[in-house]
Order: sequence, then structure tokens, then C-alpha cells
Amino acid sequence: MREELEYVVVRALVELLGALPRRVARALGAGVGTAAFLLMGRLRRTGLRNLEIAFPEKTDAERERILRQLYRNLGWLLGEFCQMPKYTRENTQEFLRCEGLEHYLAARARGKGVLIVTGHLGAWELSSYYHSLMGYPMGMVIRRLDNAKVDQLVNGIRCLHGNRVLHKDDFARGLLGAMRQGETVGILMDTNMTPPQGVFVPFFGRLACTASGLARVALKTGAAVLPGFMVWEDAEQKYVLRFGDEIPVITTGDDEADAVANTARFTAVIEDFVRRYPEQWLWVHRRWKTRPDGTREGSH
Repeated sequence: MREELEYVVVRALVELLGALPRRVARALGAGVGTAAFLLMGRLRRTGLRNLEIAFPEKTDAERERILRQLYRNLGWLLGEFCQMPKYTRENTQEFLRCEGLEHYLAARARGKGVLIVTGHLGAWELSSYYHSLMGYPMGMVIRRLDNAKVDQLVNGIRCLHGNRVLHKDDFARGLLGAMRQGETVGILMDTNMTPPQGVFVPFFGRLACTASGLARVALKTGAAVLPGFMVWEDAEQKYVLRFGDEIPVITTGDDEADAVANTARFTAVIEDFVRRYPEQWLWVHRRWKTRPDGTREGSH
């Protein structure tokens, strides 16, 4: 009963915000984000603690400003997600653009598949969707939502233009197959993991348990690896899908050491983007929860 009610509420929200003009949907989303910042004290404390770890040089006021802007950004993303079924390549030109597409096309032309290093930065849901609107559908490694009907609803929107979902609980085989077919898959690799799936690499100067699957697949298949993030550029009032230079993959013959070294290299690229757009990263996630000594960081 609870799951059915949850589904009805989510579907109604998607339909409501989707039927409104985009500007209004974003404004309402921002309002929801502001309310969440004020009402969800535990997440707010987590965000401020993470910002303290990442930016010890900033003042409390500066860190709170970043977190408030994050919640506004999340509200905008809610509005955009609900609007996505209406989006086409033509009607998004005023607020979406791509930069560095040549990096992606060169990587794809090698024919060994492309692994996109990405994270919960900017408009990550809009990023893969826009990529499919441009004519380049891709796979996405996604964790299943607890509510199966909500999961189906959300994935239905994500995949309207040819994208496909690879679920985290059974993605290795699909990911290897996708690379052998020369396909593109995006992986959000900025969340806390646990060993053995995760290895410890630096993130903002502190060891963070990080998924090593992308590195292992790149080593096994020779797939190209490059960063891709869709970030909000306030000066332009646009989202920009940015593809960076291909990230060279370290291969020394020591598979385990190479997996760790490459995971560290990919994580450093994510950190660089987060430093450039700190108000757009998901600080409310407990990124440093798993600790190297086998314990878990206490509640924030």
C-alpha cells in the first residue's frame, strides 16, 4: 500500500511539473529544494560536514551558501526531469549545448567502446538524456530504486530516445558486452562503496572508498575513458554538457595496482570538476562513510 501511494505521488508530481512551462517548473522545483534544505536537518548536517572536509579553508557562511545553492540546483533538476519528455533537439537549443563533442567522437571512433566518467554534479539526469537527443544514445549504470513501479517510471523517461539502463546489481556482464559492441556507457562513480567492489583513493585529500569497476573494464577491454558532466553556467543561463580530454589508462601488467591507480586518476578528474562547480555537487551523500580500517564514519 505504501509503495503504491509513493508511486501515485511521484507520477502526479512528474505529470504536474511536466505540464507547466519550463520556467515555472524550475521555479517550483527550486522552492521544493529550499524547503528540503530547511526541513531536512540530518542531510543539511551531512552536507555541511562534507563541505568542512573538502574546504576547510572556507568559512561556515561560505559552506552554507554552497549547500543552499546545491538544494536550488537539485530543485531545478527535479523540474528539468519532469520536463524531459517534452524535450527535442530543436526545442532545447536555447538552454542546452555541448562542448568538447570532438573528444567523444574521437574516442568512439576507436571502436572499443567508451566509458564516461561522471558523477552527481550539475544536471546528471539531463546529461545522458541530452546525449541521446543529439543522436548518441548510451547505457547508464543505475542503482535500482526500492519501489519497482517508480523505478519503471523513471527509467521510462531516461530511455525515451534510445538510452538503456544497466542495473548496478548485475552490470559487469552487460558492461563488458557493451564495450565489445563499441557502445558508450556512463558511470556515476562518486558514491561511497565498500570493499571489495570499492578501493580507497584520495578525494579532496581524504581516502574515499570508490567503485573500481570502470577501471577494471577499461583495462580488460581497451575502452576509451573520458569525463562528461552537464553543468549549469549562470553567465549563459544554460546547461553545458562538457566532454573532457580522454583520460590515459595506466597499464603496468599488475591488474590490481592498475585498477587502484586508474580509479584514483578518474576520481581526481571528478574532484577537479567539483572544485570548479562546488555548488552543483551532491554534498548530502556520505561520501567518506566507509573507512580504510573497516569501520564506518559515525553519523554526521
